Amino acid sequence: MTKSYLRERKKDYYYRKAKKEDYRSRAVYKLLEAIKKYRFIKRGDVIVDLGASPGGWVQGCLKTVGKEGFVLAVDLRPIKPFKEPNVTFIRGDVSERETINAIIDKLPSAADVVISDLSPRLSGIWEVDHARQIKLAYDALEIAKNILRKEGNFFVKIFEGDLSNDFIRKVKEHFHAVRIFRPKASRKRSSEVYILGLGFRGGK
Repeated sequence: MTKSYLRERKKDYYYRKAKKEDYRSRAVYKLLEAIKKYRFIKRGDVIVDLGASPGGWVQGCLKTVGKEGFVLAVDLRPIKPFKEPNVTFIRGDVSERETINAIIDKLPSAADVVISDLSPRLSGIWEVDHARQIKLAYDALEIAKNILRKEGNFFVKIFEGDLSNDFIRKVKEHFHAVRIFRPKASRKRSSEVYILGLGFRGGK
């Protein structure tokens, strides 16, 4: 991280807010804002969080689902353990079938919601980063198709670009309604948006 990036982060409202409220990441406010607006996660839900490190979204999910719910966190990177008993972590690559199988094995039931804040390693070349991000979004969609209950929900990050519309059309094939969400907590220069699929049609 550059010195200018670190200075900017320290001035960032959501970064300071996350520190004050003991969240692991400012990204939690993107999720909480979406939940408040669309109510796609509720108390008691079974959640799968893809790209969960460092755990901010896990915290947001726990706040929403309560003790009755369950959160399964998945990431290639390790995550600092949670004290809550209703959180489980799988370290794995979302593009690999064995990771999908491991998720299925750990779930107490079909998932109510799959959320994904997966991000690629950024190269600085826009076309490459956009394509990599869309690939991760497709990986997340494939997992959702395998583990969601019928009428379940799917929330995934993409970078806007030439490939976005094709991905959104694919999500529409599997969900009754699709929403495009731009969080207030996203940085001003960011091209990220979130795609929300509501009401899984069922399938695998």
